[in-house]
Amino acid sequence: MQDCLFCRIVRGEIPAAKVYEDDEVLAFKDIQPQRPVHVLVIPKKHVTSLAHATPEDVPTFGKMLLVANQIAVDQGSPDGFRSIINTGRVGGQEVMHVHMHIVGGQEPVGPMLKR
Repeated sequence: MQDCLFCRIVRGEIPAAKVYEDDEVLAFKDIQPQRPVHVLVIPKKHVTSLAHATPEDVPTFGKMLLVANQIAVDQGSPDGFRSIINTGRVGGQEVMHVHMHIVGGQEPVGPMLKR
């Protein structure tokens, strides 16, 4: 997708504070962090949302989960973190490219959902 914000970051057209990169995934600091540690992990291949995932995407999504702990530790959250993937309108997805938020820091993240 030519106009996708995250695809443009992958292509290097938009700068990002990268914290991890390999052939399949890219991780960078969120520009509006909600916690002391707030990193986005994305597949380099455009996948609109988890609702659009195919069996072909399983290895890449597995890689995203696998690298999450090391990213959290490297960024200053050694005692745990929360990983969040919002999907679609109801899930609150704002950028239509799969992305996992890693949030953490020294203090607990807090309740998962507010009423």
